Amino acid sequence: MYRACRKRVDTSESSGDTSESSGDTGESSGESGTEPEAKAPAPDGTRQRGWRRWAMDTRPLRRPAYRRLWSSTIVTAVGSQLTAVAVPKQIYDITGSSAWVGAASLAGLLPLIVFALWGGAVADTMDRRRLLLITNTGIAVTSLLFWIQAVTGMASVAALMLLLALQQAFWGLNAPARNASIARLVPEDELPAANALGSTVMQTGQVVGPLLAGALIPVIGLPELYLIDALALCVTVWAVYRLPALPPLAGTAVRRAGVREVVAGFRYIAGHKVLLLSFLADIVAMVFGMPRALFPQLAAETYAPYGEGLALGLLFAAIPVGAVAGGLFSGTFSRARRHGWMVIGAVVVWGAAITGFGLSGSLWLAVAFLAVAGIADMVSMVFRGAILLSAATDEMRGRMQGVFTVVVAGGPRLADVLHGGAGSAFGAREAVTGGGLLVVAVMLALAAAMPALRRYRV
Repeated sequence: MYRACRKRVDTSESSGDTSESSGDTGESSGESGTEPEAKAPAPDGTRQRGWRRWAMDTRPLRRPAYRRLWSSTIVTAVGSQLTAVAVPKQIYDITGSSAWVGAASLAGLLPLIVFALWGGAVADTMDRRRLLLITNTGIAVTSLLFWIQAVTGMASVAALMLLLALQQAFWGLNAPARNASIARLVPEDELPAANALGSTVMQTGQVVGPLLAGALIPVIGLPELYLIDALALCVTVWAVYRLPALPPLAGTAVRRAGVREVVAGFRYIAGHKVLLLSFLADIVAMVFGMPRALFPQLAAETYAPYGEGLALGLLFAAIPVGAVAGGLFSGTFSRARRHGWMVIGAVVVWGAAITGFGLSGSLWLAVAFLAVAGIADMVSMVFRGAILLSAATDEMRGRMQGVFTVVVAGGPRLADVLHGGAGSAFGAREAVTGGGLLVVAVMLALAAAMPALRRYRV
């Protein structure tokens, strides 16, 4: 029965892509045929031999529109991390309190949740290119305001928290439209490769950005980090301006982006088990198995003989480094067809790697396990993203990406609370090990009880 339903969905999606292609042809006449080229048949990457089978699948970069969007991410992935370092550093310099740093993080969470859910509905009702232009401009102006308050010596925590909330609101509106647009820029069989390319750049930014910020602050000062981010966002605005128009597809009902549309998105998820399970898989992995809140305790206790500072830096860097490595060698798994099994397998490997990390008394072994977890996280991100873009119709993709943004941002924050409490009650290593085992057990139970994810393939 499920296979029959899946065939019906595929048929619907196929016909939708046809209308999308014909509609985009008219819209992109000024773009030298960008959209028709994006829908051209892709070469069969599985025929490659040797190391090319393992190297990152770069076929989506042949699509001019996607290449513009991806290229802008290279700049902003690093620039955004400069601001991510500068804000807590400035708050700590003003207050001398880590509690205020944590409070600022929470101040940005509520706007992110609200505007990501609403932004998903907006992305389904208006030209996504226009929405990206508005929101990227808003983020750039916010970064400029960060710079102004810093360079003028305002020293106001309230102003910083207000600007952070504004920035997260714009980002919540931006992310669903950006992610939902990918399915209009590359064909369905290249979605995993496109997600791998984007995720690899973002993870690289999480490694390079903080290191660059640490090196630049003593040289040029903290305020200039905000200015660099603002300038980098100008590149993004220009790249988005060069994209073809991405209006709702022909035949899509005209709607207003209100509460009713947000609720309709949740009903859509509840009615499509494969989408529901893709979200649950990430929640299970992140809430039960993301141990970053315990890194300081582990660095100070378990790995103190290696040097607390060295241990802390390595622990925080290990997962992003593993994810980058997974992206660079994503050629094989990005061409897999059984997307559901790839998500299940990736989450189980994540849980097993976190369990190994919890049991490790050696810092280098712990870092190795975290790097493996990072690779598994990359695989999970790639295929969960591909499922959301391929299993949902275009008129629902924005709302699906809005929920995805909330899950990705909220899961690790819930994990911080859960692991912090468990670490205090039972010990850091015990909490990490138990969380990893719980990830494996719950994911296997979900896969056994609800076969929709196991059966999903493209």
